[in-house]
Amino acid sequence: METSLAVFKGKKIRRTLHNDEWWFSVVDVCGALTDSIDAGAYWRKLKQRLKEEGSEVVTFCHGLKIPATDGKYYETDCANAETMFRIIQSVPSPKAEPFKRWLAKVGYERVQEIENPELATKRTRALYKAKGYSDDWIEKRMRGIAIREELTDEWKKREVRGKKEYEILTAEIAKAAFGITPDNHKKLKGLKRENLRDHMTDLELIFSMLGEAATTEITRVDVHESKTAAGKGGDVAGKARKDLEKKTGKKVVSSENYLTEPESRKRIEGKK
Repeated sequence: METSLAVFKGKKIRRTLHNDEWWFSVVDVCGALTDSIDAGAYWRKLKQRLKEEGSEVVTFCHGLKIPATDGKYYETDCANAETMFRIIQSVPSPKAEPFKRWLAKVGYERVQEIENPELATKRTRALYKAKGYSDDWIEKRMRGIAIREELTDEWKKREVRGKKEYEILTAEIAKAAFGITPDNHKKLKGLKRENLRDHMTDLELIFSMLGEAATTEITRVDVHESKTAAGKGGDVAGKARKDLEKKTGKKVVSSENYLTEPESRKRIEGKK
C-alpha cells in the first residue's frame, strides 16, 4: 500500500491506497470537520450512534495501517470516498454543511442525467473545457467514449462481467493497437492514477477509437471468444498505426500528457 496526505479544509488527512483506490482516515476527517480536542473519541461515539441507528456505513470502514505522528504504523479506521461522504452527512457540524450541500447538488444532477442523458454529456464537455482541453480534442474524446460504450454493450451480450475482464480485453486491444500495454503507456507519459485517455494525443485517441470500433464489429460476427476478437480489432488499428509511422517517420505513441502546461498541451494539440 502507498500512503500519502491530502489537504482537507487546511487540515492534513492521512490516506492510503487500498484495492487501487484512496482510503481516508475517518478520525482525521472528523477532526477537520469538528475541531474536536479528541477526534478519536468523537469518531467512537459517532460510530456507536450510527450502529444503534442501524446504519450500515460503519461496516464499510476497514482498519488499515497508516503512519501516526510518531512515524509508526497503526491500524486506523479508514473509508473510501463514497463511504466518507456518507459519514460526513452524519456529522452535525457547520463545517460539514458545504459538503452536504454539494452532495445534495450532485445527487440532484444525477437524477436529472437519468431523466435526460444528454445533460451528462454536456457536463462532461464542460468539465474538459474547464480543464483547458481544446474543442477538437474534446470532440474526439467524447466520440471515443461513445465508441467505448458501444463495445462494452457488445461485451455484456457475450456475458463479459467484472472490471478485471474488461481490463484484460482492453489491454488486448491496446497491445495490438499500440504495441504497448496500458500500464506501460501510462508510465511512458509519467501518469500514476490518472486516466490514460485523458492524456492521449489526437492520434492516440484516433487509433484507440479505431481499435475499439473494429473490435465491436468483429465481436458481432466472430464466433470466437471475446479475447480473440479484441486482439483482431486491435490489430486493425495496429496495422494502420505502423503504416502511418512508416510514412511519417514519427511514432504515434507519445510521452506527451496534459499534466504539464501550457507548452505540452500546445504540442499535443498540434499548435504552434
